Amino acid sequence: MNDVWIVLIVIGVLLLVPLIWYIATMNTLRQKEVKVEEAESGIDVALTKRFDVLSKMVNTVKGYAKHEAETFEKVVKWRAGLPKELTLEQKQEFQQKMDAVQSGINVAVEAYPDLKAEKVFTNLQRSISDVEEHLQAARRLYNSNVSLLNKRIVTFPTSIVAGMIGMERKAFFEAETSKRADVDISF
Repeated sequence: MNDVWIVLIVIGVLLLVPLIWYIATMNTLRQKEVKVEEAESGIDVALTKRFDVLSKMVNTVKGYAKHEAETFEKVVKWRAGLPKELTLEQKQEFQQKMDAVQSGINVAVEAYPDLKAEKVFTNLQRSISDVEEHLQAARRLYNSNVSLLNKRIVTFPTSIVAGMIGMERKAFFEAETSKRADVDISF
């Protein structure tokens, strides 16, 4: 009778250990997925903040450069801010559009030297610099979390659990093509 109990306990342990491993692995993957979603939300916050700062800068520049209508019309189109439920690709596209707006503002600043001396404008320029740094940090955090998750998803034996729960690799937030090119500096 004691032998039967020992066999049953051994069988129970042999069945319980893989089950516990599966649950622990699944929970770890889900936690890493939540970290990726949290980091993506950080990008949303940074893009929204960037939009707000650029909108304020546009209002400041408007007073000095009324004829820069095309640039300002683009911002007015996006006055509602970062749309909800965007895919990662759409967020990257939104960022590219905001880059174009910022370039237009920079051109207006060069055309109106008095604007550079404006205290409000100088403060907004500092704000943009801070926002850009925050956005860069948010993208780095997102990509770091994606990297950690993707490593787990493709590593055996965790890949088995990932496949069973339908978890797939996440896309990295990548720089647009124009920013990958070598910068030509000439005087």
